[in-house]
Amino acid sequence: DKSYINVGILGWGTVGTGVSKILLNQNALIAKNSGIELCLKKIVKRTLPATRDGVELPADCLTTNPAEVVDNPDIDIVVELIGGVTEAHTLISRAIRNGKHVVTANKALLADHGGELFQLASEHQVSLNFEASTAGGIPIIKTLQESFAGNQIHSLYGIVNGTCNYILTEMHERGVDFSDILKAAQDKGYAEADPTFDVEGIDAAQKLILLIALAYRSSISLSQFHVEGITGITQKEIQYARELGYVIKLLAIAKLGDGNRVEARVHPTLVPERSLLANVGGAFNAVCVIGDAVGPTLFYGQGAGEMPTASAVVADIIDAGKSVQQGISTPISRAWLAGAQAEVDVSPIDDIETRYYLRFVVADRPGVLAKIGTILGNWQISIASVIQKDPHGMDTVSLVMLTHNAREKNMQAALAEIYTLEDVKGDTQLIRIEEEVDF
Repeated sequence: DKSYINVGILGWGTVGTGVSKILLNQNALIAKNSGIELCLKKIVKRTLPATRDGVELPADCLTTNPAEVVDNPDIDIVVELIGGVTEAHTLISRAIRNGKHVVTANKALLADHGGELFQLASEHQVSLNFEASTAGGIPIIKTLQESFAGNQIHSLYGIVNGTCNYILTEMHERGVDFSDILKAAQDKGYAEADPTFDVEGIDAAQKLILLIALAYRSSISLSQFHVEGITGITQKEIQYARELGYVIKLLAIAKLGDGNRVEARVHPTLVPERSLLANVGGAFNAVCVIGDAVGPTLFYGQGAGEMPTASAVVADIIDAGKSVQQGISTPISRAWLAGAQAEVDVSPIDDIETRYYLRFVVADRPGVLAKIGTILGNWQISIASVIQKDPHGMDTVSLVMLTHNAREKNMQAALAEIYTLEDVKGDTQLIRIEEEVDF
């Protein structure tokens, strides 16, 4: 046994800075708590010189050359924090082939190339750890991989995008429109300059792919499930949802259906306002996991930011350090190993059954509700409640409905028919409702 385990970091942005702070400032604590003595040997940064407040690096620690980490025989653990897919994929593959344990926070990379990289890590008998890729500082990956290994996961619901949750919380609490809040979120650093990935639900969908891989041992792709963002959510929807006892959240949802079918979807969702998930505010994340033995559980914490994410990365580095010390690798999740995967079918969105919130803008005249109600009834959709709101424009009003459980395919067919009514003006809002999270 050599006494120190050497760590090399690729990328010294926000999270990389946080990781270097913990490795340098908490070194003695890590050794005391884990028995692992870590040494930060090299950091790769695209441009030099570079300094960070509160970080005093050892001499010769910084370099612009990734080979000084991935090809360096002295480095035991490579931490990939550069983001993006192409370069990260190349460097991680090289590090694995060189027999190095790898830690990554790169959900996009794993969503696209997880299978291939985990297979490579298995062949070279090294660990590939990825706790920080989903829900920041919340230890949800390890929990699904280890703590819930004896549970059949019935369903999981995640608020896993801090940008969307911040925007929706502000819309709910301050009554401000989406575009104004987005601007404020960008100014505070909660939203990217180009927020498409976040607000269109793609970031949450990539995280859902990883959660499904662990919960159901199956590798699925983004093209296989419904992904919808929050750009269509207006202040009206926020207000009407509140009047009905609900809060709107962007949820990543997975459910186990009959016969190896898994439901996967990301979309704005009405959740009961008294539920724990409804009260996850600001940039916080939460993942609710319902297992057959454990029942409902909820994991809550900061889903992004320098130190919470760095906390998860360091936990993975310590795990990888144990692998180095003991000469073994952390077992690779069976989701990505050939022969160990479960064969599951992703249910098309058309097959789901749920309750719906609908808002129609209609002509303010008698008989309109009856026409809409008849069409819905013809498609086996029953109305649970209706409220007519104040005049919407000159001669129009908003009709807000909640339905009982209905099939998505029937709902879409009914809406297509309702759109042809001349009394229906403008776009209809449809938001799905989830009652199971009401705890």
